[in-house]
Amino acid sequence: MLTRHGHKLFGAVVCQVPLLDMWKYHKLLAGASWMAEYGDPDKPEEWAFIRSFSPYHRISEVCLDGQADWRCPKVLFTTSTKDDRVHPAHARKMVKRLQEEVPQHRAPQVLYWENIEGGHGGAADNSQRAYMWSLTYEFLWKAIGNTPSKL
Repeated sequence: MLTRHGHKLFGAVVCQVPLLDMWKYHKLLAGASWMAEYGDPDKPEEWAFIRSFSPYHRISEVCLDGQADWRCPKVLFTTSTKDDRVHPAHARKMVKRLQEEVPQHRAPQVLYWENIEGGHGGAADNSQRAYMWSLTYEFLWKAIGNTPSKL
């Protein structure tokens, strides 16, 4: 959703322990076990399809097309150094790409938090979980605004 509709649907996005680089996912941690679900990016015919939904690749190939009106909503990426399923490199690479390759007017706020403990859930204990969720809710409160909805 981040790379397909961006700001048109969302004022802010929290992207937690994300799987984003579909070209290398199967070479990192548990990724090889997901090949039956996502496909094998080493096979050109499968990569042609996988590439169409790989967020990391969509940024440079689709979202930054001069004709595209894509803009990234304000986004917070969270991950864990010790995640044994989705390697934190997915979040790290995406943040780097958004901050260094995307013009600031198209990605106005890209934030990153990595817990050095924890696992796939992003926290090792309730104290860390509370901290992670407080960061998340504070980000959303500031990004979307603190005025009541008119729904």
